[in-house]
Amino acid sequence: MVLHILIVGAGINGVVAALELKRRGHRVTLIDPGPLPHPLAASSDISKAVRSCYGADEEYTALAEGAIAKWREWNDEFATELYHEVGVMFLRQGEMQPGDYEYETFQVLKKRGHQVVRMTPDRLRARFPAWNSERFQDGVYDAEGGYTESGRVVTELLKKARSIGVELREGSQFDHLEEGDNGVQGISFRDGTRCPADVVVFATGSWTPHLLPFTNKFFRSTGHPIFHLRPNDPALFAPERFPMFGADITTTGYYGFPVGREGVVKVGVHGPGREMAPDSAERVVTKEEENGLRQFLSEAFPALATAPVVYTRVCLYCDTHDGNFWIAADPDRAGLVIAAGDSGHGFKFAPILGDLIADAVEQKENPLLDKFRWRPDVQPGLQNEAARYVPNGANR
Repeated sequence: MVLHILIVGAGINGVVAALELKRRGHRVTLIDPGPLPHPLAASSDISKAVRSCYGADEEYTALAEGAIAKWREWNDEFATELYHEVGVMFLRQGEMQPGDYEYETFQVLKKRGHQVVRMTPDRLRARFPAWNSERFQDGVYDAEGGYTESGRVVTELLKKARSIGVELREGSQFDHLEEGDNGVQGISFRDGTRCPADVVVFATGSWTPHLLPFTNKFFRSTGHPIFHLRPNDPALFAPERFPMFGADITTTGYYGFPVGREGVVKVGVHGPGREMAPDSAERVVTKEEENGLRQFLSEAFPALATAPVVYTRVCLYCDTHDGNFWIAADPDRAGLVIAAGDSGHGFKFAPILGDLIADAVEQKENPLLDKFRWRPDVQPGLQNEAARYVPNGANR
C-alpha cells in the first residue's frame, strides 16, 4: 500500500527516513523551516563521532559496528570521504577497573574481534604525543571508528532525496497537527495552509518537546558547549597522531576530534547540560564553560592550552530518560510516528536509522523497535547521573 508520508524536520533522522520510505515506494514530503541544513540543528556541525565503544552494552556495540560498515559504503556511494576512519581512543586518569566504561569497552571489543590496544603511558607518549601521559594512565584505542563530517553528510543526503523524488518543502513552519476521529490526518502551517497525509513522522530533534508539548513528559532539550580551537602546531593534532577521543569521559565529560578540513580541533563537553529551547537566547557558551575548557586543556593537552577559540556553539540534545532513542508510533494518536530522542549519540547510526523509522511507519516487526518503543513511564532527567555519560553520549 502506497502511503503519503509527511516528515517534519529535515535533519539527519528526517532525511534518512525520507530516503528509505521513498525507496520502499511511498510518496514522501519532507518539510523544514530552513535554511538547509538548518544552522541550529544538532547535525549542522563539522563532525560527529562514529564509535563502537559502548562500555558493557553489547547491543549498541553491535549496532554501531553495522553502522560503521554502512558509513564505509556511503563513502563509496557518494564518491567522497564523509566518514574518516581515524580511530577512537578513551583514556582514564587511573588504572581501568571492572565496571569502568573504558575497561568494559576494552573487554567487549576484544571479545568481538576488534584489534584494540590498551594504552599505557609509554604507548601514549610514543604514539599520541599531544596527550599528557602523566595525567592519563590507562585506556583503550580502537582503530575501527573515527568521525563523520555531519553537515556535509546532511547536505549530500538532501541532494539525493531531491534526486529520487522526495518532495522537499523548505521554508515551511509547522503550527499544529490536524486531528480527526481517525487520528492524525496531516499538519497545518503557520501561514494557515494545510498538508494532508496518511502518516506524519516527527523527526525534529530537540524541537520535539516544544512543537509537540505533550512530549515534554518524556523528552528534555539540553544544551552542551562545543569549541573549535586553532592549534599553534596543527601537525601535533593531525588524525594520525590525535584520534577522536574521550578524556576520562565519565568524570570530565570532555571529548573531541583531530584537525580536519577546517584546520581546527573540536572539543565538546557531554554532561547533564542546560535545559533550554533550541532558539533560546541562552544558547551561547558561557565564560564559565570556556574557563573550564582552558583548565581541562592545560591538564590534558598542554600544546592546545593557549590555542585561540575561533568558534563556539551550544549543541542541543533531545534527551530521553534512559538514553535510548524513541522511534515509535503514538499509541494515542493514530497516524503519528515520532523519531527523536538522540540523547547525544544518534548521528553515528544515521546509515541504519532510516530502516528503523520506515519499519515503525509500516508497523513491521523489528527487535530494535522494542528497545526504542513508546515508553513514557519514566520522566526525562530522572535517570542515574552516571548513565548520562555511558554508554551513550560523547557523540557531538
